[in-house]
Amino acid sequence: MAVAGLALQPADGQAQSRRTPFVPYSEVGLGLGTSSYYGELAGYRKPIKSTFLMMRWSAAAMYTRHFTPRLAARASFTWARIAGDDYTYNRKDLNSGIVQYVRNLHFRNDLKEFALSGIYQFVPDGRNPNYRAKLTPYITVGIAAVAHSPEARTPVGFGTSPEDTQQRWVKLQSLGTEGQGQNGVKPYSLMTLAIPVGFGVRYRLNDRFGFAGEISYRFTSTDYLDDVGGAYPDPTILKDDLARAMSDRRLEPTAARKGGDRVADLQKYFNTSDPLSTITSDPNFTTRGADGVFNDGYMTINFQVHYVLTPRIKCPPIR
Repeated sequence: MAVAGLALQPADGQAQSRRTPFVPYSEVGLGLGTSSYYGELAGYRKPIKSTFLMMRWSAAAMYTRHFTPRLAARASFTWARIAGDDYTYNRKDLNSGIVQYVRNLHFRNDLKEFALSGIYQFVPDGRNPNYRAKLTPYITVGIAAVAHSPEARTPVGFGTSPEDTQQRWVKLQSLGTEGQGQNGVKPYSLMTLAIPVGFGVRYRLNDRFGFAGEISYRFTSTDYLDDVGGAYPDPTILKDDLARAMSDRRLEPTAARKGGDRVADLQKYFNTSDPLSTITSDPNFTTRGADGVFNDGYMTINFQVHYVLTPRIKCPPIR
């Protein structure tokens, strides 16, 4: 009988645990980490290179509500900088990247993202936040609105005024570098939708604090995070000299963002003393963007600190 009683105890304890209702709780968090861009200036075909070569920063704040032991919803704001540069990405591999190296474009873009996401935990929490799982992997998917505005540096010695001769960062969307705003072509929007999909791991430090590490990729609805998406326009339709200068940078002898000399590399590759004339006559170098083959995307790697908002749960006194 004693053996039978001992055998029944675990099953009875599990049944009692199942009857204990889960106490929903909330937490707030802050995250810091990196960001990486994927698009015309950092190809999807070389994901490792695109992820690490021009990695930039990201910061995030979030509010999470846990509704069940496994399911939660999160509202988050992320500020991330992304960047790309044809010169940096291709100068050590001209054989496979000569078209992009000749194109000689670059950009930076500060993204402001507001997202609503669902979270699924593979290891469930206990009955209240004090019994959160010690270590649990999770996945997340959601929808986000992203504000952005790509910028690039002006060419060396551009213009005649003192302001123009000093290199400066300028916003690109208003210039219409691919003819947007002319001949009925609408400018691309500085707001875009994105679908964040991520994987992370949570670690419970104590009743109040926890840590998390998360990787999240964003599928976006735009091809213009980098201001590059279509063909070179007829330069005569562009609004001014600055727009023409920022639209087509193939004949610049230097890389604007880094200041590197391009002529020597091009002379060696084309085996000619005048590589810039070769570029203008070769039809292989007339492509600016991929023309909608893939939209641009970005990824963040974030390390987060979380604080549980729910007050401590006290056990009732024993009488």
